[in-house]
Amino acid sequence: MAVLARAEAAEIAGALLHDPPALPGWRCLRGPEIGLAMLRGRAGGDGAAFNLGEITVTRCTVRTASGRIGHAYIAGRHLRRAELAALADALMQDPDWRDRLEATLIAPLAAAQDERRAEAEAKAAATRVEFFALRNTRP
Repeated sequence: MAVLARAEAAEIAGALLHDPPALPGWRCLRGPEIGLAMLRGRAGGDGAAFNLGEITVTRCTVRTASGRIGHAYIAGRHLRRAELAALADALMQDPDWRDRLEATLIAPLAAAQDERRAEAEAKAAATRVEFFALRNTRP
């Protein structure tokens, strides 16, 4: 779900809807709908929790014709993306779809996200400044 939550709607739709075997029918049980969620943080990672702020989220729950239920929560205001992610979640629960989606949807999206992350880290590393101080050895 983390891979689907970070993917764009076009990426999910491209893998799900491009030349697939017939997708099962599905209907939305809830949403897609937009709302807010409170972000919480901790000082130093282990201190007392505090409210950091709010983030816009889109959630959706779908049911496939075979009765599988999928859920998705996506940061931002992306109705279609949340619906497609929920559909993918429901299909991943079906043994007939799991391996196919892992190979054609999840693995390629994860690889592309890892590549983008590595590029961003390389750009950041190129601007890294290392500070050091010379120690005065005189008494």
